[in-house]
Amino acid sequence: MAAETPNKQRFIATQVGLRLGERLRQLRVSAGLTQTELAGDRFSKEYVSQIERGKTRPTRETIEWLAGRLGVDTGFLANGVSADERGRVEAALARAEALLEGRRNVEAVEEFNKIRVSVTATGLPELAVRALSGEATARMREGQVREAIELLAHARSLVERPEFSDLERADVLFRLGMARYKLSSIQTAINLFDEALKLAERSPLPSDQLRSNILAWRSRCYRRRRDLEAAREDVERALELAEGLNDREAMAHVFFQASLVADREGHWVLSRSYAERARALYEELSDRQNLGRVMGNIGYINFLLGHPDEAISFLKDAFRIHLDFGDYGAAAHAVSSLAQVHLRTGDLDTAEKQARQALEMLGDRVDFLDEIGSAQLVLGRAMLEQGRLDEAEAAFTAAEQAYDQLSSASHKATIWVAQGDLATRREDHTRAARLYRNAAEALQDVRF
Repeated sequence: MAAETPNKQRFIATQVGLRLGERLRQLRVSAGLTQTELAGDRFSKEYVSQIERGKTRPTRETIEWLAGRLGVDTGFLANGVSADERGRVEAALARAEALLEGRRNVEAVEEFNKIRVSVTATGLPELAVRALSGEATARMREGQVREAIELLAHARSLVERPEFSDLERADVLFRLGMARYKLSSIQTAINLFDEALKLAERSPLPSDQLRSNILAWRSRCYRRRRDLEAAREDVERALELAEGLNDREAMAHVFFQASLVADREGHWVLSRSYAERARALYEELSDRQNLGRVMGNIGYINFLLGHPDEAISFLKDAFRIHLDFGDYGAAAHAVSSLAQVHLRTGDLDTAEKQARQALEMLGDRVDFLDEIGSAQLVLGRAMLEQGRLDEAEAAFTAAEQAYDQLSSASHKATIWVAQGDLATRREDHTRAARLYRNAAEALQDVRF
């Protein structure tokens, strides 16, 4: 199907933009009625005139009555769109949302693109927000984060209208927060999550599910900043809300986040316990994609607990699951974790090979800077242990460039230690001491 031309889109927008009063006047004249005849015994001629001139906005009941008098669809009089046309657009939108719910993200983006002009033509902001938010979420999952932010910025401007609820505003801000987190704009993400949470909490509408999601994602921000106490508090609150709703999917996601927080705190047995609970729920929900993610987490925890063979088995299973879904970012994360396991067990050739594989799969995705930096770090350490010092330096420099965009003291400390080890191997003890000191000072500011 050919794309709509800009001129045609402008024409549609002009037609949709006709005021209700102008549509009323055109329909009245077409029906051969005067203002007095249209008003009948219910309204005055002056009231009809005020509506037509845009001086007053009639109630829903009045619009229905006028539509009945004119023999037209109520939706067409109110919005310029008939109920049948709205139904067709909503059905197409529901199809795109179903694809999104099934994580068929590429297909979802295509569907949202197909219906973009039709949604705009309805002139209905509630449908526009659904389409913008849905497409943005699908694009985010595919790594198109900046494009998602543009869509969500438009949605944000729409939900500021008085006809939208605080809960709808909170949902858009929550999605914007996710996008900002993926771009490593952590403070901006926290601010957006804070604002979304306030709106959700003051809304009279049920908001426990959204609040649970906001808290779980804000926990990620605190974990990234190593403010583990705040991260743990948010996870506990999120879990309480999810359990109160008996929302199995939300509970699985929060248990996964709780596992990651416990891992950062060094509580590996507790971390594995949370991860196993998330795994059981994902299996119950037949959510294979998230099952792959949590299995990767269980694998690495097993390595930390001294079970490298089990770790490798879990990580390989996670890698296969992600490849089956075409989730190359998550697959790269799994293979990067495998590289770390092989590095620490002394299999340097395999570690180098898998680190390069992870980097090739990640490309220049801005939403996987942490994984890119980690893979470069593993690659550098593998080459350092092989005595390939110049190549190791290049890998460490690439890791530093990725980590610089994360604004994370702990990540910077990790690369400074690696560079210090490289300087030590070169017997540049002055530089090594400075790098180690930088790492120590950076970690002093981290809240554990």
